[in-house]
Amino acid sequence: MSFTVRAAIAMLDYGNEFVLSFLHSFLPSPPFAVIHENMNHRSKRPPFIISAASIPERLHSYPNSEENTGHTRGIGAAAGLRKIGVNLVRLLPGERSLWPHAEEKEEEFVYVLEGKVDAWIDGIVHPMKPGDFAAFPSGTGIAHCFINNTRGKALLLIGGQASRPDNRIYYPLHPQRRNDMPPSEWWHDVPQHQMGPHDGMSDALRRRTISPKSRAPQKRKKRS
Repeated sequence: MSFTVRAAIAMLDYGNEFVLSFLHSFLPSPPFAVIHENMNHRSKRPPFIISAASIPERLHSYPNSEENTGHTRGIGAAAGLRKIGVNLVRLLPGERSLWPHAEEKEEEFVYVLEGKVDAWIDGIVHPMKPGDFAAFPSGTGIAHCFINNTRGKALLLIGGQASRPDNRIYYPLHPQRRNDMPPSEWWHDVPQHQMGPHDGMSDALRRRTISPKSRAPQKRKKRS
């Protein structure tokens, strides 16, 4: 048995840290350059780690409509998610996330990252700010959308279940959507809710929608 091992055994009574320190003094130390290189070594990132800014935005609009409903980055699909949809949705002033709708078999959630929005829920608006979260379980028939009625942009994290072929959707304020969808996708027996008075539009969208011809002419007062 070598002197070093005998000495280490003899010093066990002093504790493991002392023994390890003693043994380490006999081991050669790697050069500093090697240690520094190992600490800074970075391998290529796997494809499921992505930069949201690298995903191009896409615009969404409904058939026969010129309205843009948000600027969307599909970060979940880009990272490889198959059963969950996760999107970053940027709303410019006056924009809304989608038309008010309810889904039968797909759950959804919305988390406010930046800016302020109004959550339109069955005709009633509820202000939301950064850090607020809204969840929509499937099958409730609660119609919803999110409206940017401010002068600044808003950023939302919107997610839920990936599209299901047996899912059905209901648009309470846009029944014409039924003509653009296969009959099997329209939720005709949706649970009924009492609808509030809000029309689901931002102030800016409402002004654009009401054309000058549709406004009632004002009668001029005759001079006496």
